[in-house]
Amino acid sequence: MAPVDVVGCTVFSTAGQGLDPIADALLRGTAAEGGPAGEAAAGDYPPGLDARSLPGFSPADTLGRKGLGRLTRTDQLVAVACSLALRELPEQAEPTEPADTGIVLGTSVGSTGRVGEFIRDTFVEERPYFVNPSHFPGILMNSAAGRAAIRLGLTGVNSTVSGGPLAGLHALRFARTALLAGHARRLLTGAFEELSAQRAWAWHRSGGTAAGVPLGEGGAVFVLDAPDERGEGPRPLARLLACDVGFADPSAGLPGVSRRLADCVRTALVRSEIAPEDVAVVAPGASGRRGWARVEEAALREVFSPAQASGRPGRLAVQPVLGETDSANGALQLAAVLARWQDGRQDTERERAAVITSVGPDGSVGCAVVARPSGVPSPRR
Repeated sequence: MAPVDVVGCTVFSTAGQGLDPIADALLRGTAAEGGPAGEAAAGDYPPGLDARSLPGFSPADTLGRKGLGRLTRTDQLVAVACSLALRELPEQAEPTEPADTGIVLGTSVGSTGRVGEFIRDTFVEERPYFVNPSHFPGILMNSAAGRAAIRLGLTGVNSTVSGGPLAGLHALRFARTALLAGHARRLLTGAFEELSAQRAWAWHRSGGTAAGVPLGEGGAVFVLDAPDERGEGPRPLARLLACDVGFADPSAGLPGVSRRLADCVRTALVRSEIAPEDVAVVAPGASGRRGWARVEEAALREVFSPAQASGRPGRLAVQPVLGETDSANGALQLAAVLARWQDGRQDTERERAAVITSVGPDGSVGCAVVARPSGVPSPRR
């Protein structure tokens, strides 16, 4: 099947802005420690919870101050990332045509903080309808993608895909299908998750994070271009070869989830014409959630057992470093792969492909296969 080129990337993580901080954090095995995000006080968060926000994030520097207070933190993250992604495109890239350019965003519920505030107001105010009407747009799932498109004047495809931990992979799959079907020429695709007291309490009550894994925020936007038959476009950072999702029958239990994920990975590799032994690294997505890492690892061992004898593919544990970011996990996993391939301190020149995987608590599974094409930009370091 035809690949889709990743020609640009803007990423915000607990390590900082860009790919270089992620590469540094992965080598150190940890990101810099942070605290609560936005205007929240530390006392609003569960006691003892390791919650880390983005360091130095200042949306006003990119968006200006006008109307900024009406945007949720998720709105701000997406608008800034999309603006920078278009602004920092390589010179060889085709000009951005608003009618042929769109946004595809993965999410769980949108802004967890704003949704929580709005619902609370319906209970604590004198009447349930005595809510702040200016907060209503921010509780909509597609608020971030819609507002970013309006700000940038993009009139192409605009979609928000809800998928929990698999939201980033769902967004990549949706965007890839839209590009190959000719519905757009360029799509800003990714996923973001904000850090809020409401989300922190949800994770604290559920006990869902694995031991030693912080709760984080952030995400990434990737500029995906349709295949250029003339070959005159910019050298891509990577090529998205396949992206598949599936669902395991709950009655099959956790072993059934592992088998379904293994089948999903095999199918994606066949479609990509990539052999298991050609996969150099795997970025699993469940390493930040209690109990699910073993389910995911069982699937990976089933698929890559012949290649395991040579110690490959390696594992790129993203969540223990950058934090558990829910719907943004898949986007940050792909960003981590790109950061690895652009880090001159690591011997990755011979690496051909990487696999990104994820599993959800409802039995949903997914994976993406990305290739490092010949002629990609030289390492930054």
